[in-house]
Amino acid sequence: MKSIQFLIAAVAATTVLTANAKDLEPVPKLSEADFGKAKQVYFDRCAGCHGTLRKGATGLPLTPDKTRTKTVEKLADIIYTGTEGGMPGWGVTGVLSKEESTLLAKFIQNEPVPPPEFNMKDMEATWKLHVPVEKRPTKPEHKYNIDNLFAVILRDAGQIGIIDGDTKQVVTVVNSGFAVHTLRYSASKRYLYTIGRDAKATIVDLYMNPPQTVAEVKTGFDARSIESSKYKGKKGDFNDKYAVVGNYWPPSYVILDGFTLKPLKVVGTRGYTYDTQEYHPEPRVASIVASHYDPEWIINVKETGQVLLVDYSDIKNLKVTAIESERFLHDGGWDKTKRYFLVAANMRDKLVAIDAKTKKLAGIVETGIKPHPGRGANIMDPKFGPVYATPHLGEPAITFVGTDPEGKYKANAWKAVRKLKTGGEGGLFIKTHPKSNHIWVDHTLAKDADATRSVSLFDIKNLDAPPKVIKLGDRGRITHMEYNKAGDEVWIALWDRKGEIIVMDDKTGKEKTRITDPRLVTPTGKFNVYNTTADIY
Repeated sequence: MKSIQFLIAAVAATTVLTANAKDLEPVPKLSEADFGKAKQVYFDRCAGCHGTLRKGATGLPLTPDKTRTKTVEKLADIIYTGTEGGMPGWGVTGVLSKEESTLLAKFIQNEPVPPPEFNMKDMEATWKLHVPVEKRPTKPEHKYNIDNLFAVILRDAGQIGIIDGDTKQVVTVVNSGFAVHTLRYSASKRYLYTIGRDAKATIVDLYMNPPQTVAEVKTGFDARSIESSKYKGKKGDFNDKYAVVGNYWPPSYVILDGFTLKPLKVVGTRGYTYDTQEYHPEPRVASIVASHYDPEWIINVKETGQVLLVDYSDIKNLKVTAIESERFLHDGGWDKTKRYFLVAANMRDKLVAIDAKTKKLAGIVETGIKPHPGRGANIMDPKFGPVYATPHLGEPAITFVGTDPEGKYKANAWKAVRKLKTGGEGGLFIKTHPKSNHIWVDHTLAKDADATRSVSLFDIKNLDAPPKVIKLGDRGRITHMEYNKAGDEVWIALWDRKGEIIVMDDKTGKEKTRITDPRLVTPTGKFNVYNTTADIY
């Protein structure tokens, strides 16, 4: 309550200063209750793209100097119906009412107020060790094939479903943070790490019967990424030793004990943009991956355009290599060799390639409007050789980038060599598998309802042919594809309050079955243990 009162007081003070500004709409007044409600809606639906301080990233800035050039009615209409640039219509999709859209429009015409900071003492107060390491099983207590288990994000329920890939049965559901953004597994495949948008991290022990949460901690107020340490070699054995969380607020990354999630070290990311050398108060940590070459994490700082190679071999004397790349870094994945990490700078319409071996920038590629690869897709293009593919939020397309700088196809390296049209814009994820002849692409954030409920299926052997657009339902949205370990099934989420997992036959492109369960509330990302641990995509 104190934090809300602080925010209301700050907004009230700012209102007095800005209400008479020329050529701007007056600042709408909000009650404490309405401000609190709008603040939560903004966090749930808007902060990820527009920022906690509303300075913009994937989405445009929403500071009052921008928002007060429009009326409340115009802003509410944009919120309700969406934009051509990839923003979903929160009203037409049934997420927000017209009243909530109007409330949110008034909220963004007020001055943004930073949330409180969150330090090590605050983190330690949230840390809960439910099952100490010495009380955990020494081997699996069940007969499930761990390699083919799937962890499924149940976004709005704040839970994770564990599903057996062999039997298609829901093994269990465990609590997590709110609207989990991504999942990762430990190098041993034993532990599942989750991170919620509310910065709550959890660790699930897959050896237990059923799997259960053994530890949790909050690292801040807003977060998006988590990864474990995955290196065993000349520099030591760090498998499972550490985990790391990338925070949106406060802007930082936090190193945790990999077995207990006890917070060990906080590193802030506030600093200067690589290009204009201007100070930025909110450089958020986006995607994080573990290097295959050294005990390092590749940490992408969205607003400053810096890629950080963080050496975790000695966290007391942390060594960080900062690589200037491009601003608004978001998500990405490895090329086929796992040497090059490709990450989208989506507001700059580019992909950035980082060489994990030389620890340098390998290339920057213009791709199209707002690339959003998820983890991307790697194929052997019949004409251009090894390529990495990304869909786009802002246009109905996927772009293929050459990834063979030292081989037969080096002339194509870090160039956009092919662009194909999909069944809709708003693409969030793309997926393939080494054993597959197909590429699957969703159009989750398309404006057209039929597009949001469809996927595009491309034939790798005949990429010049248009895709087969497969409609998979009449409600909700279709999102995020994941293969089983064998590479012959593709699991797709029907994102709805009454959610389903649609299992497709990869060879035929036809539906095999649907996994239904009352507990599958708003399923989104699905992560197969084997494929995720081995970085297969």
